[in-house]
Amino acid sequence: MMSSALWAKSAQVTGVRVWDSPDSTRLVFDLSKTIKYEIFSLKKPDRIVVDFKNSKVQAVLPGISPNHSLIRNIRSGARKKKSVRFVLDMKKPVKPVYYTLAPNKEYGHRLVIDLHKMPHSKGVAKQTPRSQQSKKSKINSPRDIVVAIDAGHGGEDPGARGKRGTKEKDVVLRIAKRLAQLIKETPGMTPVVIRTGDYYLSLRKRIEKARRHKADLFISIHADAFKNTRVKGSSVYVLSARGASDEAAKWLAQRENAADLIGGVSLEDKDDVLASVLLDLSMNGTIDVSTRVANKVLREFKKIGPVHKRTVQHAGFVVLKSPDIPSLLIETAFISNPREERRLKDKRYQQKLANAMMRGIYQYFIANPPPGTLLAQGNNGKKVYHVKRGDTLSSIAGLYKVSVPHLKRSNKMTSNRLRVGETLTIPF
Repeated sequence: MMSSALWAKSAQVTGVRVWDSPDSTRLVFDLSKTIKYEIFSLKKPDRIVVDFKNSKVQAVLPGISPNHSLIRNIRSGARKKKSVRFVLDMKKPVKPVYYTLAPNKEYGHRLVIDLHKMPHSKGVAKQTPRSQQSKKSKINSPRDIVVAIDAGHGGEDPGARGKRGTKEKDVVLRIAKRLAQLIKETPGMTPVVIRTGDYYLSLRKRIEKARRHKADLFISIHADAFKNTRVKGSSVYVLSARGASDEAAKWLAQRENAADLIGGVSLEDKDDVLASVLLDLSMNGTIDVSTRVANKVLREFKKIGPVHKRTVQHAGFVVLKSPDIPSLLIETAFISNPREERRLKDKRYQQKLANAMMRGIYQYFIANPPPGTLLAQGNNGKKVYHVKRGDTLSSIAGLYKVSVPHLKRSNKMTSNRLRVGETLTIPF
């Protein structure tokens, strides 16, 4: 049995909300004030029980889809001594993790219960998916460059909100999906969308997912806000030296859990000095690559609209702190600015932002392809470029410092028209 005490003379459960993610389900109880509560599990059938003491229900229970992976049904009822019981009928055993949250600008008091799927039973062999098996058989084949795209906030955390009610979590997810589509359309590159829907992910879990997919670059997309509604423009951030130093200290403190951390080098069996040197080298190299990609993205942003800061900024954001993955945090615009709020909701402007990010990313990787990737291989020794949405002959020629006529002659082109997906040979 699990319990916690939050005392109140009388209170109400004013809302019940459910947020789904690929790995867990979050249940949020909105409360009028702090309440004494108790949570426990029952078996045969599997249930999670939540008792609120000295309280009433003023909430409509959410409907649960028959296809929900964990929850079969949610029901509630009054009990003796003025208590209220909620019962979650489960389809399978889960591990509940719960805590309370104090009021903020968006919500009042809340009890949050995260229902985590139980690990597979020991002794049961887990089949390797065919897609993974085929990947293993191609270990020596050139690989795609992997870009992890993280839409900030999500679920219970809406992020900043515009004057017209636009939520940061919604617009940045749309932009992230547009960027992912551009990357998917580019030969030699593969996107990994960190948050695929409206659910919450901790900052550390976002980094962990990028690492599981062996990402070459991590991009976290946000929309800024400020009390002055006239402030506008995009900004691009990378990790600060101070942030890197603080993070290195944390990694060193936990290095027994940091196997295979830096390019296949474990810190577990290294002494303090060597581990510190390895982390410093990794962090410095990561920040250098992050800054070079960030400069290219910022340059593209300057072509499509105002920028808030004309140079790449440095900060200690948690999502930038992976020692082995170059990382950027992009503030696309100020959602607190009415004009920029309208632009952020506009599909065409979302595409412009995604195009600008894509051009900056591609410019960096076409010039600095990681060894063993398709972009590093080129095309029979020739340098090639795969046309993407928003490209022009002049922008491609400028990227490689060649003239437009020279570029056209090398590709036997008779017009300036480009087709998305076509491959251009770049003259030496």
